[in-house]
Amino acid sequence: MTSPDKSLARSMGKVAVLMGGDSAEREVSLMSGNGVLKALLSQGVDASAFDPAHTDLSELKSERFERVFVALHGRHGEDGTVQGALELLGIPYTGSGVMASAICMDKVMTKRVWVAEGLPTPRWVWLARDQHAPARLRAVPDEVGLPLIVKPPREGSSLGITKVMGYSQMQEAVALSLQYDADVLCEEFIEGIELTCPVLGDGENARALPVIRIDAPGGNYDFEHKYYSDDTGYRCPSGLPPEEEAEVQRLVLAAYRSLSCRGWGRADLMQRASDGKLFLLEMNTSPGMTGHSLVPMSARAAGLSYEQLCLHLLAHAALDGQRSTAGGA
Repeated sequence: MTSPDKSLARSMGKVAVLMGGDSAEREVSLMSGNGVLKALLSQGVDASAFDPAHTDLSELKSERFERVFVALHGRHGEDGTVQGALELLGIPYTGSGVMASAICMDKVMTKRVWVAEGLPTPRWVWLARDQHAPARLRAVPDEVGLPLIVKPPREGSSLGITKVMGYSQMQEAVALSLQYDADVLCEEFIEGIELTCPVLGDGENARALPVIRIDAPGGNYDFEHKYYSDDTGYRCPSGLPPEEEAEVQRLVLAAYRSLSCRGWGRADLMQRASDGKLFLLEMNTSPGMTGHSLVPMSARAAGLSYEQLCLHLLAHAALDGQRSTAGGA
C-alpha cells in the first residue's frame, strides 16, 4: 500500500465519488467507484460515495462537496450531462469537460473529428433512426466490406456489439444495437492486434502511458471478458517493438488532443495484421477503474500505484477553462 500524502489529501477537501447512475453500465460503475473510494480513503482523503440515481446532484452543493471524482460510465455519466451539471454547480471534477465528453461518447462524432484531423479510423456507415429498412441494411456490407462490426454509437463496455460475417446477419445485429441506441454504427472490421493506451494530463503536457495488448479468447473482447473473465490475456509491456509502441503513443496523444480531452482518457486501437497499420476505434473519457481495468494496469507499469493514480486524477480535477485546482504530479 502506498504511503498517504497527507498534505495533498487534506488539500482535496470534501470529495464525492460519483458512481452507479442510471446507465446500462451501472454495475461496472459501482465496481469502479468503490475501488476509487477505497483508494482515496486509504490516502487520507475525506471521500464519500454519491450515487446520482438515488441522490439529486444539487445535494453536492448543499452538502459542501469541494470536488468530484467521476466514476460513472455511459449515458448521464461520461456524455457531458453530469459534467454540465457540475459546471453549473461550480464543483471541479475529474476527466474531460462538457464538449469533449459529449463528442467522445458518440463514436460517429469522434470519427468525424479524427477524419477531419487526418487520423486513421476504420471505414464506417452511420444508420440514423429512419435508415433501418432491410434494403438499406443489405447495402452496408458492400460499403464497408465483410466482416464488419455493428454497434450502438453512444454505448460502452462492448454492449450491443455484433461481428457480422454475412449479409443475413445484418438484421439481427442491428436489432441488438437498437436495444441500446436509436442510431447504429456499422464499422469495418480490422483483423489484427487489439491495443489500448491511456493518457494523463492536459494539452501539450499530456503524456501517454504504456501500451497494453489485449488477447481475448477468440478475439472476442466482450462485456464478460472485459469485467468478469480471467481468460483474457493482457500484455503490459505490450511486446511491440519500441518504435511501434512509440507510434501508438504518438497517435493516441494526437487523437486525445484533437478531441480537447483533459485529465485522463484511454484510446482503443487495432493494429492490422496484414501491414501493421494502426486504426483508432474510440476514446474513453471515464475509463473503468475495476480490478480488470486497463488504466490502472498501464499506470502500474509506469510506476504509479492504483492509489497514486486516483489521488493524481483527483488533484487535477477542474472546471472547463481551468487547469488543475490543486497540486499533484
